[in-house]
Amino acid sequence: MGHNTISITDNRTGAQYEVPITDGTIRATDLKQIKTSPDDFGLMTYDPAFLNTASCRSSITYIDGDKGILRYRGYPIDQLAENCSFLEVCYLILNGELPNQSQLEEWIRLVKRRTMLHETSKKFLEGFRYDAHPMTMLISCVAALSSVYPEARHVHDAANRKKQITRLIAKMPTITAYCYRHHFGLPYIYPDNDLSFTENFMNMMWKMLEPKYVANPILARALDVLFILHADHEQNCSTNTMRAVGSSQADPYVSVAAAAAALSGPLHGGANEEVLHMLSEIGSKDNIPAYIKSVKDGHGKLMGFGHRVYKNYDPRARIIKQTADEVFSVTGLNPKLEIAKELERIALEDEYFVKRKLYPNVDFYSGIIYEAMGFRPSLFTVLFAIPRVVGWLAQWQEMITDPEQKIARPRQIYTGSDERNFVPMTQRA
Repeated sequence: MGHNTISITDNRTGAQYEVPITDGTIRATDLKQIKTSPDDFGLMTYDPAFLNTASCRSSITYIDGDKGILRYRGYPIDQLAENCSFLEVCYLILNGELPNQSQLEEWIRLVKRRTMLHETSKKFLEGFRYDAHPMTMLISCVAALSSVYPEARHVHDAANRKKQITRLIAKMPTITAYCYRHHFGLPYIYPDNDLSFTENFMNMMWKMLEPKYVANPILARALDVLFILHADHEQNCSTNTMRAVGSSQADPYVSVAAAAAALSGPLHGGANEEVLHMLSEIGSKDNIPAYIKSVKDGHGKLMGFGHRVYKNYDPRARIIKQTADEVFSVTGLNPKLEIAKELERIALEDEYFVKRKLYPNVDFYSGIIYEAMGFRPSLFTVLFAIPRVVGWLAQWQEMITDPEQKIARPRQIYTGSDERNFVPMTQRA
């Protein structure tokens, strides 16, 4: 009996099976051999929400939730956030290695060349009501780009994939800015390729009559850091959607639109907005003890605390907390920040929350920062999508080139009726 196997005894039949273990996992299809009769389909696993099922092999992002570790391509997230620009991290996530100087310059040049939106796409956005949610507009516009670039459907052409990936990364800030300005009836601002990725985004968002928009360097760098922290996060809901839709060989535009639709849900991309609502509800530091007591009594949740993966302090939350201090040195203190810090301090010392491993996550401070920088809460999820598109596309490309991957088709456990005969209308009760 090998050491890298698991022995299974089927008590229904007495049969024994030896299943190989690879990378700490067994293949679900290896369980199909466990049958009670020749016409039995075989044993399946039942795992709602994929709590303990690996659907792919990936070399992009590593997370150890118990230890609070997050790495892109092996690099700790704190080192990347401290030393890299967002586009530098994009290159790493997409290509597996950090770029040298000439590679980075060429990558930045390619992105800047593709920041413009086709004029027909602008007209498409103008068809939305002024009060349309920006996430809905983003999803629709990204999907519509599939008709602007029909060659994107050739997903097995590596050069073509690279072009579409670059286009999507470049155009996400432009689409977001246009969605924002559409709400206020403001003219769209064309990209300024003299500026960095985040400076150009701020320019398209907020430029008015000045000849040249000059972004505050501290705020531009803070946005860079936030984008780095949100670039990828392994097999989350939206990434799983990206892979599932992409597995049918759908083009990257409609696949990203599907992933963004998954992100739009309040349980995924809308958590930082919920944190702001909670802090507003608390109102002041004096009300924190009463709020915490109500949470313990089962009334409401402590938003921005706890995570499906992390059972330790979210490593991104540590970096964001420092970024918040830098942002508020420019924008001035926000009363919500004081409430947040005091809430965090009390919760981290309270046995109730410590025992349940409810530590602050990335959403706890990000919404406060975005609000301080001038972003409306309805835009928060779109701000999440701008950097996350890099992770989606890297995961999509990895899936496309993985010979083991097939079109996604989970099994089900049927719990409905057995075969029944049709009952004519006149005989139905």
